[in-house]
Amino acid sequence: MIENFIKPFLKDERGATAVEYGLLAALIAIGLLSGLTAFSDSLNNVFMTIDTSINEAG
Repeated sequence: MIENFIKPFLKDERGATAVEYGLLAALIAIGLLSGLTAFSDSLNNVFMTIDTSINEAG
């Protein structure tokens, strides 16, 4: 009786695509955030160097 109730849910794959797209979007977001975090330090150093040069120039 329970097997007849569970088997249709195991064969149904309609929601699998949505889950896969969700996981893919999450991985892309994690990659972007980690890349931007690493890049932000370098970019901040560039702006600080420019700011120091402008302030020293007078």
